Amino acid sequence: MMAVLIFILILSLLIIVHEFGHFIAARINGVRVEQFSLGFGPRIFKTKKGDTEYSLNLIPLGGYVKMAGDSQSEYQGKTDEYFNKTPGKRFQIIFFGPLLNYILGFLFFWLIFFMGYPSLTTKVGGLIDGYGAQAAGLRVGDKIVAVDGAKVDIWEDLQQAIRDRKIKSTVALEVLRGNQEFKLNIPIKDKLLDDQTGEKRVLGIIGISPFDEIIEVKHGFFESAYLGLKKTINLTAMTYTGLWKLVSGKMSMRDSMTGPLGIFFITSKAAKLGLVALMHLIAVLSVSLAIFNLLPLPILDGGHLFLLGLEKLRKKALGAKAEEIINNLGFSLLITLTLFVTYNDILRLYGDRLSKLVAK
Repeated sequence: MMAVLIFILILSLLIIVHEFGHFIAARINGVRVEQFSLGFGPRIFKTKKGDTEYSLNLIPLGGYVKMAGDSQSEYQGKTDEYFNKTPGKRFQIIFFGPLLNYILGFLFFWLIFFMGYPSLTTKVGGLIDGYGAQAAGLRVGDKIVAVDGAKVDIWEDLQQAIRDRKIKSTVALEVLRGNQEFKLNIPIKDKLLDDQTGEKRVLGIIGISPFDEIIEVKHGFFESAYLGLKKTINLTAMTYTGLWKLVSGKMSMRDSMTGPLGIFFITSKAAKLGLVALMHLIAVLSVSLAIFNLLPLPILDGGHLFLLGLEKLRKKALGAKAEEIINNLGFSLLITLTLFVTYNDILRLYGDRLSKLVAK
């Protein structure tokens, strides 16, 4: 039950921030907002303040901001209507939703680095037969303090330093054993492995595994901002790389997409790991939501931005009939995609159990 509540709260936060972006940009640009709604289905609660009706609905899987005159069929030419505004102002209204999600993701990454997060130390917990670390004399319990002269404190940095080495067959490690510090030149073995986007890459391996020793890593206020920004940019680059591989057929949709059921499963696992894991999940989901919404697909914000660009080129907006067809197409596409990823989540999470039931 707690996992369900956390899932709803996280989803609601992402939706509210997104829709608030549209809401505040509309108000700034003089557009009357008629409805600000969280969720779909039967209405649980509603209240009206000024021109806007605020409502909470039963199914927390979305939300919307309804603006005056935001469709060609409803537009009456009034000054406070959406279609009365210039393409530039309408661009702001559409873009502010994904933008606030993107900023939220960055802020959570910033907060994680500033508050502190658990990480494995660089203490060696195991040696793999046939690799350079064992042959060079590295032992379980040794602590690696530097790679090629660059200081390392956590396991992630150690892995990255070895993988990102300049082209050479050895890596120089500074090792602390008890109170004694010394250097070892470790032979590197290249191995073909999957990276985070599923692409095969040759990575340098020295054959060590981490010790079960965890420290809390904290950074200063401004350093945390820099690291949060770097993390956000890296996640963006990785996401667009994954999308390109998806479009080009190098990655299957089944392996790269998840829906509400999959997100709930991930959320329940993150909740067990603590606050930092939940904050990290919110940051990743918020940035991903921003990127997904900017895809040039009908009904998504990116699709609306694409139509604005088309309007700018044509010097006029699409007609009411064309707008209706595009919106219906986009809605159908979104429903189809949701059903597919949900089906995919069921197979991925419960496929083995279902197979056993069918076999019986």
